[in-house]
Amino acid sequence: MITAVERVRAAYARIAQVDRPEVWISLRPQADTESDAAAVDAKVAAGDRLPLAGTVLAVKGNIDVAGVPTTAGCPAYAYEPDTDAPAAARLKAAGAVVLGTTNLDQFATGLVGTRSPYGAVRNALAPEHVSGGSSSGSAVAVALGIADIALGTDTAGSGRVPAAFNGIVGLKPTFGLIPTEGVVPACASLDCVTVFARTLPEAEQALSLMSAPSGRELPAPAARRPGPWRIAVPDLGQLGRLDTGWTEAFEAAAQRLADAGAELLPVDLAPFTEAAAMLYEGAFVAERYTAVGAFIDAYKDSPDLDPTVAGIISRAGDIPAHQLYADQQKLASLRVRAQASLGDADALLLPTAPGHPTIAEVEADPLGVNARLGRFTNSTNLFDQAAVAVPAGDVNGLPFGVMLIGPAFTDERLVRIAGLLTSPPLRLAVIGAHLSGQPLNGQLLAVGGRLVHTTTTAPTYRLYTLNTTPPKPGLVRVGEGEGGGTIEAEVWQLPAEGLGTLLAALPRPMALGSVELADGSFVTGFLCEPQAVDGAHEITSYGSWRAYLADLPRP
Repeated sequence: MITAVERVRAAYARIAQVDRPEVWISLRPQADTESDAAAVDAKVAAGDRLPLAGTVLAVKGNIDVAGVPTTAGCPAYAYEPDTDAPAAARLKAAGAVVLGTTNLDQFATGLVGTRSPYGAVRNALAPEHVSGGSSSGSAVAVALGIADIALGTDTAGSGRVPAAFNGIVGLKPTFGLIPTEGVVPACASLDCVTVFARTLPEAEQALSLMSAPSGRELPAPAARRPGPWRIAVPDLGQLGRLDTGWTEAFEAAAQRLADAGAELLPVDLAPFTEAAAMLYEGAFVAERYTAVGAFIDAYKDSPDLDPTVAGIISRAGDIPAHQLYADQQKLASLRVRAQASLGDADALLLPTAPGHPTIAEVEADPLGVNARLGRFTNSTNLFDQAAVAVPAGDVNGLPFGVMLIGPAFTDERLVRIAGLLTSPPLRLAVIGAHLSGQPLNGQLLAVGGRLVHTTTTAPTYRLYTLNTTPPKPGLVRVGEGEGGGTIEAEVWQLPAEGLGTLLAALPRPMALGSVELADGSFVTGFLCEPQAVDGAHEITSYGSWRAYLADLPRP
């Protein structure tokens, strides 16, 4: 395992190697970060459990880090906080070392990553293209391998569009799941702290460490109809104009979910795109004026202000109150339509963005290009939803990404489903209480399992009854000529994360191991510790757990 000091030194070596100064607003001196890292290593040596020891962190420049100026992308706005924002503090407490604060679209207003007096942040893989914003520097720091994880914010897609454009993972949690204290607001009623990482497990770990008991009342767990994951996928005609090759890439992502066992359902995308247009074209943008409008009015002639951002926020101050009430009523109606359209779908699959512009294209049309990028992301927070953005291949040499969107507090579910796109599904052989119709079959369905086929084991297994609740059989492999037989088995397909969930809950004497099937292939399956069948009743002759149960006397 790499030490924290070694990881910090590697990060600064990488910073020098890639030569991307526009990523950072305030890069901490290496001596300071090495000192922090040495303290982490000392705690680990003393026996402290620090899950993020050896991890380096980048923090978006609108999130407070003690002793580092918070600028929100505007030098004239800068202040130096005495304390960390809770999101950053919790990651530091877990062992992460902060490298510095990153560049962003000023006041978190933009999806392009070019609206900053600190310079346009170039894409990590194709420098002539935008990095995406507003959390541009954070995403690029992760994509370039400088930082392991990074914090961003997301009001209209700022934690997802940069992830898609740079080929990494972006988690936008349920509103309120991560505290926003110590974050310069864009729209305080919508802002979420987000996390970037190169893999889903890394992002999920950071999210779990930052999450706190929400100030919101948790809803009662919704009853989920058993079965495979149900994914709402819009008709291609409703996606609008996409970049060349992106329609095919989106279809391929949907097919990967179907191949992994998900059920694809139709959905009407209209309420989502209508709500998305309202975020900047309606009255909701007025909340940005509430956040920093007075500052912009006072510094309207300052060269520190990005003219596009200043214009958006200044104009928002002229929106009449009656328009806000009208838009709130319209949004409530659209939300009802959106929920009805989703039905009992577990998630909505969408491209994260409709295209990936160049920096030159943004310079030629800064408002129009930016507006197009929010077509699929803008509605998420307006509808109080969670989302995860993941890579889904490359198109024409550029990363292509999709996102999964679901109701509030379904964050973990969305990560499980997204895992189907980033990890190949696994197969699992079951022979007892997890068979179709048996008491524990719901555990397979709950993690997205799908029955592939029914078969038998090779003739080298013995089956026993175990004294468990609910009743289970124990499968033990024996050598040839040792009285083994073929046992009925079902082969299920499920996501890798789902298998991990089952394993974590698996009680002794059950275990996972390799099971040989009748055709000579091997799959992971439920076995039993051999010592557990000492004195147990053997039922191999039945050839099936179901057959044995059927032969039991009726009560």
